[in-house]
Amino acid sequence: MTLTLLHTAEIHRQAFDALGDRIAPERRLRHVVRPDWLARSQAGVPEDVAAEIAQAVTEAEGGVVCTCTTIGPAAEAAGAMRVDWPMMQAAARSQGPVLLVYTLESTLEPSLALLRRALDEAGHPGDVHLLALTQFWPLFQAGERTAFEAAIAGGVRDAARDREGLGAVVLAQGSMAGVAPRLADLGVPVLSSPELALRCALAAR
Repeated sequence: MTLTLLHTAEIHRQAFDALGDRIAPERRLRHVVRPDWLARSQAGVPEDVAAEIAQAVTEAEGGVVCTCTTIGPAAEAAGAMRVDWPMMQAAARSQGPVLLVYTLESTLEPSLALLRRALDEAGHPGDVHLLALTQFWPLFQAGERTAFEAAIAGGVRDAARDREGLGAVVLAQGSMAGVAPRLADLGVPVLSSPELALRCALAAR
């Protein structure tokens, strides 16, 4: 059975292949990598991009997961699973406020809307705190993964120190997944999307 993943950065292909080899080596992952979809959607997903995403979902064999937060709503409308949905559901099961961390401005609106949807469905009355670390996004774009992850981890630690009683920290973008292990000692669940989404998608098939 094939699972198709829609990416807007080549680096996600490698990350999900490594995850797939560890979680379900018998399953085939097919990758569609379209950096232009993200570049063309910084002010919202335009109709032509939405149409191209819908075509990719229609042509895919088996399930489809969209790994880009920015184009996630358009992919979901076309029938794909959003990579951050299982993560938002996990956050909604936590107790206490949720800290939503993002590094790309175009991800804020879709991430916040999805988190609030998950909270509403779970009957979770907790507050949502936002942490913008957009100044570090150029590090990811430049391929400086170690520096990017270290900077995000430092920002999250500082924010968590100022907010007592957090129920969970949500790393809004899949590109931030490597930050979670750096915060294992934080004392608060730090949620990232790739592994949760892949396990959910594989179980659904």
